[in-house]
Amino acid sequence: MSSFTSESVEALVEQLTKLPTVGRKTAQRLASFVLKMPRDEVLEIARALVAVKDKVKFCPICGNVTDSVPCGICRNSRRDAGLICVVEEASDVMALETTGDFGGVYHVLGGVISPLDGTGPEDLTIRELVARVSGAIRLPDEVVQRANGYEVDGETQTPPAISEVILAVNPNVEGDTTAHYLTMLLKPFDVRVTRIAHGLPVGGDLEYADPATIARAMAARVSV
Repeated sequence: MSSFTSESVEALVEQLTKLPTVGRKTAQRLASFVLKMPRDEVLEIARALVAVKDKVKFCPICGNVTDSVPCGICRNSRRDAGLICVVEEASDVMALETTGDFGGVYHVLGGVISPLDGTGPEDLTIRELVARVSGAIRLPDEVVQRANGYEVDGETQTPPAISEVILAVNPNVEGDTTAHYLTMLLKPFDVRVTRIAHGLPVGGDLEYADPATIARAMAARVSV
């Protein structure tokens, strides 16, 4: 049975409940707030939602969300392309960037290994990470020409030598499992594998941590 006499408002509530952590009561409050907003502000929200689906892509190198391919971080020649920070989601990249202390590049896994949720290594961008570390990945010309350490020799493109892979996964069971799996997988390569220190709360998410906590955890990373 509908809670509103307006079918349009009820439809909005139903759509809002599809968002994570938004229950029906929260959706009802949001719908009531939307009703009070000026029409132009509602249109701006609607346009932003559509633009996210139409314009946002995934960087073919690091997997981060971007409007241009490759992403701005991978194109930035001032970043250390030999230092890769592995994160779970694109939101974690934004969290780390707020510290202003990391000058390397990223690799977004797209999740963590979680057998209970049916997520295995093949569901993540682990194969792409190994390709980056091993030098087997073929990089776009634009990135090769701009990124630090890349070389161009005719048609031959030489990826940068990876000096360190930082595992910045969340300190929980799934994150620990993923970190262990990646450590074992990267052992054959001549690369230092570290994990950020547990300055972050156990069971917490990186995207919700404050910049100071993230910066301390990154500075105090340890070998694994």
